[in-house]
Amino acid sequence: MKPIRRGRYQARLAETADDLRAALHLRQIAFRGGLGDRMEDADCHDLDFAHMLVEDRATDELVCCYRFLLLDDESKTERSYAARFYDLSALARLPGPKVELGRFCSRPGLRDPDVLRLAWAAMTRFVDARGAVLLFGCASFPGANPAPHEESLALLGARHVAPDSWRPGERAADVVPLPRDDTRPTDERSAMQKMPGLLRSYLQLGGRVSDHAVIDRDIDTLHVFIGVEPALIPPARKRLLRALVD
Repeated sequence: MKPIRRGRYQARLAETADDLRAALHLRQIAFRGGLGDRMEDADCHDLDFAHMLVEDRATDELVCCYRFLLLDDESKTERSYAARFYDLSALARLPGPKVELGRFCSRPGLRDPDVLRLAWAAMTRFVDARGAVLLFGCASFPGANPAPHEESLALLGARHVAPDSWRPGERAADVVPLPRDDTRPTDERSAMQKMPGLLRSYLQLGGRVSDHAVIDRDIDTLHVFIGVEPALIPPARKRLLRALVD
């Protein structure tokens, strides 16, 4: 996959051990605050996944990264990171290739929207090339306590739960069911603003979530499974994403 260059940034695949080490270090800072005994946020899935890097071309600084895995047959679904927390039996039966995207993060304090646009454009190119029918991952709320996220979780449960055809079931021991009452008063604008940026991006693409969240105490987060069917992405947003890679 050729690098994508737009403005001051470029997106490219990690190719060397140093590339991977840089991604793991950025993840450590983003997800763990750079604290703890480990200097890198690594796990057993990293060697199976490809890793996308978004760099500042002027400084060569890594500003964003994520990893992704092509699941092109049913038997590979259990290799996914999400399968540690969710029952993906329904998803595995969905005909066609799927792509898992994970550990999406950017340099703390970075506010340039071009970084996120380029990261998504690179993923769009890969999904289009492979004919993927579903892009999925886990989107994390900061902190394992669900109480501060009650408003956002209520909106997700009322408006954005995935269809039965691929919605994941429960597997983790510590889960929080999403409220499914669509008559419950919710300030939608406030609820969206309180969501993590990655989750908002998925929802803007037409993303749908699991009917429960999972408490992950290892990295002190609360996460929901989220998936996007590329065929159902709003046409205007598709055009914007593909324009960046043409």
